[in-house]
Amino acid sequence: MGMGSLPEANIDGDEGAIFAEINITPLTDIFLLLMIIFIVSGSAAVEKAKEEKLADESAGLKVNLPSGETQEIDAGEESLMVAIDAEGQIAANGLQLSFEQLSLMFEQTYIDNKNTQVILRADSGVAHGSVVKIMESAKKSGLTQLGIATKN
Repeated sequence: MGMGSLPEANIDGDEGAIFAEINITPLTDIFLLLMIIFIVSGSAAVEKAKEEKLADESAGLKVNLPSGETQEIDAGEESLMVAIDAEGQIAANGLQLSFEQLSLMFEQTYIDNKNTQVILRADSGVAHGSVVKIMESAKKSGLTQLGIATKN
């Protein structure tokens, strides 16, 4: 046997045989860690999609929200979701309404619960005047807690 050479393995399985084993523990650890990361990130993505779908369903219209980076609105039980699409159609809590019907809904909502928050989901193509008109109608009826929904 020369310098730097390995002893030759005997075919008979004698003492001089070399057995090489691969340690797969680090590889297993990496796969488990990656699996945990994918599960957590997948759960977060599903939760965000559910929130967006719930917001679209509660308002009643599909709108393309403008971007914004302010604090989030807590859309709880005391919220009235109002949506305006690009064509100017209005929906509140899933019902298509005219502006006059929306004003009556604001008044009834104020009578039912004075602390109701109005969350306005206006399409990015809606004229500013339409949004202000709805906000003023809510204020006139007594609903002063107003929020404008945006996407991040």
